[in-house]
Amino acid sequence: MITVMKPGLQDTIQDAGRTGYQKFGVVVGGAMDPFSHRVANFLVGNEGQEATVEMSLVGPRLLFEQDAVISICGGNLQPKIAGVPVPAWKPVFIRKGSELAFGAAVAGSRAYLAIAGGIDVPVVMNSRSTYVKAKIGGLEGRALRKGDVLPIANSTGIPASIKQRLKTQEASFRAPDWQIATTLLPNLSNRYVIRVMRGRQYDLFDEQSQNDFWNKSFTVSSLSDRMGYRINGPSLTLKKQTEMISEAVTYGSIQVPADGNPIILAADRQTTGGYPKIGQISSINFTKLAQAKAGDQLTFNEVTITESQKLMAIQEKNLKELRAAILTKFR
Repeated sequence: MITVMKPGLQDTIQDAGRTGYQKFGVVVGGAMDPFSHRVANFLVGNEGQEATVEMSLVGPRLLFEQDAVISICGGNLQPKIAGVPVPAWKPVFIRKGSELAFGAAVAGSRAYLAIAGGIDVPVVMNSRSTYVKAKIGGLEGRALRKGDVLPIANSTGIPASIKQRLKTQEASFRAPDWQIATTLLPNLSNRYVIRVMRGRQYDLFDEQSQNDFWNKSFTVSSLSDRMGYRINGPSLTLKKQTEMISEAVTYGSIQVPADGNPIILAADRQTTGGYPKIGQISSINFTKLAQAKAGDQLTFNEVTITESQKLMAIQEKNLKELRAAILTKFR
């Protein structure tokens, strides 16, 4: 078990999301940064979809009531155990009675804490993800609070093997001396170039708006959240006023409401939307979007669906090789 000694700004339990229920109006949710979430799970021997703790901007203080193996991936929220920095993007054995403390983000905005075996909260509609607005999933459908207790699922197989191999009685924690290839890690910044495909209503926008969209930068607004990123920049306008029937939207859909300031839909997006969509972010760049915070700059580069699919195929190949290497090392 893990006890929450002090919550962060917004800590929630998230997994790969609640798929299959959008036709009933149920949002998908899940980890905002699916890449960091999956890698964190792989590093502790999990399959990849197990629940993790998603931390945003300022992380919590967590007391481990039992020995565990953890990994921390995504943004840098300055994790420490007994005042000693904890390496990210590695499996880490943490001894019973140790406290893991996070600070404020110094790079990126979201970090993921994976635990060997996973976090054993109830499954709601095939997912453990927290959807705060509907108060479902996770721990009572809400962000973590002081005094909450997170149950850890029993670990067997590779997760148990990692724990045995890294176990120590001489320190609060222990990490291996190897690390995954730095070429796999996201490049965190305050300026992100994001690949975008043209949206279904791209041709409805006037020529000046189309040019501005590709050639000028946009600033992430402080009004952004897990549902959507509001971005400010040049106002985007249609050639003529058009009424639209609501249609399906997805993670990364870039809607433009009447005020001309785009909204990029994120993990907790609604299932349909009636604003015209000027673009669709390539899923290869969901990490960049998820790690952007208020004040960061976004610019957009056009890609085709085929180019986007090729990039995703390369990433999936790399993740498959990473998973195989971890299994080989700890089998």
